[in-house]
Amino acid sequence: MNDAQVPMFPMARAEGCPFDPAPELSGLAERVSRVRLWDGSTPWLVTRYADVRALLVDPRIGVDVAQPGFPHTNAVSKARDAQMKTLMQMDSPEHTAQRRLLTPEFTSKKIEALRPGIQRIVDELVDALLAGPKPVDLVAALALPVPSQVICELLGVPYADRDFFQEVARTLVMDESDPLRAMAASEELNAYLAELVVAKEAEPGEDLLSKLAVEQYRTGTMTRREIAVLGQLLLVAGHDTTASMIALGTVALLAHPEQCRAVRDSDDPALVANAVEELLRYLSITHTEARRVAREDLEIGGQTIRAGEGIIAVKGTANRDSAAFPDPDALDVRRKARHHVAFGHGAHHCLGHALARVELQVVYGTLYRRIPTLELAVPLEQLVFKQDAVFYGVRELPVTW
Repeated sequence: MNDAQVPMFPMARAEGCPFDPAPELSGLAERVSRVRLWDGSTPWLVTRYADVRALLVDPRIGVDVAQPGFPHTNAVSKARDAQMKTLMQMDSPEHTAQRRLLTPEFTSKKIEALRPGIQRIVDELVDALLAGPKPVDLVAALALPVPSQVICELLGVPYADRDFFQEVARTLVMDESDPLRAMAASEELNAYLAELVVAKEAEPGEDLLSKLAVEQYRTGTMTRREIAVLGQLLLVAGHDTTASMIALGTVALLAHPEQCRAVRDSDDPALVANAVEELLRYLSITHTEARRVAREDLEIGGQTIRAGEGIIAVKGTANRDSAAFPDPDALDVRRKARHHVAFGHGAHHCLGHALARVELQVVYGTLYRRIPTLELAVPLEQLVFKQDAVFYGVRELPVTW
């Protein structure tokens, strides 16, 4: 393939097939090949399930964004990566040390204990839906409030400030074209969280920021900015990803009525949990994918990748690989799909996977049961999908019943 034939990345999903990976990826799904980014760089694209999993546990690759070959997907991403370093851009031992601070707060056992509170939040929001006017935007009425309230309670961020941090999050995850605007928004949120850390160090509560303020800031182990940067990652990723999955998962189920009926009519929590895994696999909402840089020469999928070259592991195509998932383009809520890579794999496997799973299980297990006639209030083709966002989804979701 010569330079003129190297396709641009990322690629938009087809308007007529909003749940599927970009159609241009289908021609790249059987090989490791080059793609071209906004800055003219040509990192390697890895698309097959086995290759993606092998790559993400390979010690010869890293996430150091300062390396010249690291594949920044746009100017904002590059600017923000230079501005601040989060858990996602750390290699060991730095990554291991910081993740160790957070892991006890996100264990399956600890997150499972949050389920009754999450159920209460969902029930209250559905009550308000049923008591209010129709049609309603499900993004604003349910999909966004559920994970926002949950992550606020977990971190200790006042939910009353949600308009502020949700607006900042929209700027940060919508592939904002102006790096200065995105960086300013990020710094504004950092300043807000840094002030919160100081307040919690003086009067700690039963939340994660209080714990970090007492155990890390008070002891001088971490600065308030370092805790704020960590808090920003958890706050933004902790609500936007799940909000996108709640809304997009609902669209997918309403577009597949037999699958929606299976979820709605089941009294088996295992089937609802299974449906969550299948929707995570089927939709694969992270558009920026898993970006890495080779620290040593390695071979993947029969292709030699040299040290210093960028690599993009595509979770969307990996999750549609027929070698791992028979009939992969079908949505089947009874499929055993937990081995998907929607949350990544290896050392950088999503820290909040257990929280996202419980939130989605509660929402999917409640919404369609309590509103069995839920339907789109506009034709599917009129929905506006977030093609330009870090996390794919719908901007609004008008529904009625």
